[in-house]
Amino acid sequence: MDQKHRTIAPALDRRSLLRSGAYAALAVPALGALASCGDGGGGGEAGDGTGELKLLYMGDATQQETFQTLFDSFQESHPDITVNASGIASGDWATFGNTVATRIAGGERADIISVATEGQRLMSSKGLFEPLDDLIERDHDETQDFYDNISPRLGEWLDTYGSPDGSTYFVPGGYNTVVMYLNRQVFEDAGVQIPDTDWTWDEFRTVAETIKEETGAFITTAGAGFPFGQILPWLFSNGASTLSEDWATATFNSPEAIEAAEFVKGLVDDELVPQPGGEFDGATQYQRGSLASLTGGRYTLPDVRRLEMVEQTKIVNFPHKAGPGTPIGWDGWSIFQASPNKEAAWTFLKWLMTIEASEYYAEQGGTNVPVREDVASSEAFLGNAPEGTELIATAIEFATPVPSPDQQAQVDVEVNKGWEAAILGNQPVEEALNAANEAMQGLL
Repeated sequence: MDQKHRTIAPALDRRSLLRSGAYAALAVPALGALASCGDGGGGGEAGDGTGELKLLYMGDATQQETFQTLFDSFQESHPDITVNASGIASGDWATFGNTVATRIAGGERADIISVATEGQRLMSSKGLFEPLDDLIERDHDETQDFYDNISPRLGEWLDTYGSPDGSTYFVPGGYNTVVMYLNRQVFEDAGVQIPDTDWTWDEFRTVAETIKEETGAFITTAGAGFPFGQILPWLFSNGASTLSEDWATATFNSPEAIEAAEFVKGLVDDELVPQPGGEFDGATQYQRGSLASLTGGRYTLPDVRRLEMVEQTKIVNFPHKAGPGTPIGWDGWSIFQASPNKEAAWTFLKWLMTIEASEYYAEQGGTNVPVREDVASSEAFLGNAPEGTELIATAIEFATPVPSPDQQAQVDVEVNKGWEAAILGNQPVEEALNAANEAMQGLL
């Protein structure tokens, strides 16, 4: 891998809205119209680095507020470029993609878009985006500091999963892994010692039993519907996955996957976790001491801050069986080929690579890990956060990219159905995962 692929852009929001990955499956055909659109807005026919930029990203009202502070900061340092940003509040990537497609079909121009792991490979294969390699090389003096501060693993994943032809199409934003936020008071009340950083499934189970017996609290929540946070951590921490490494073969019924589902089913059967699918409010019960832990990534921190639980919380790695494991997903920013103002768009992407932009976003409440390792280890990221926050970042060393085939929307439906049937006992575990695996392979 050459140097320019070894590192790639700053900490923008991974967001907690990774519900389905259906964006790629439903939206890309309609988005193909982008390749021929462009209404001539912006800074001149070829784009002279000034004028208006139309930027699209997925974010709810709170995330839009945080993003807008970032865009305003860019505006202050680049008064000749106006960023017209549209944060689209969507519960999943399918809704986001369909909204974008509708806007483009209606004649709306776009220059820049943020795309998560779930849509990157498919969208980049459609010829929608401008290759960035020549720009990266041209502005080497401005971009190399960023490249020198990004994990080589992320650069490799971008090559493998975000580029169909070896070109660079994405400037990565932030990433997320899955950890556990532990309630110190619940552990103390149960007389249980909090692990330093790591624990096994067996240790986790023993702690759960003691906490339930001594305090009545649940250890964590379990369920289906959100594979990134609810299913993949159990699989990856036992050497299993839903798909093969190339995302071409379903592996959801492997012995290791079956073992993971059986373990979680045991937690459900023994009432060590609340009944999946109910109305249990995890964040509220965590504050009340009825839940010993929250499972999630950096996107969980806003709830912990809102509940004023930062000091009462410690972060540890997700428990493991075969070895440490967690899913990882990242978002990236691309320039549309149809953009009439590519030079201004590139100026914006370069600014996102700077340490100043990365620190600013982290301090303003960004909900993912800055891809710049110097910022991820700084007070900008670690401040006003629980002890152990650095583990969300260092988990990249043993993380596995969230499987994101072109058919992810449909595949995830089967994953969720199979996992739910297994852990609720609606079918024998092996039978449930076999049926899901067969349906997944048919889709692939």
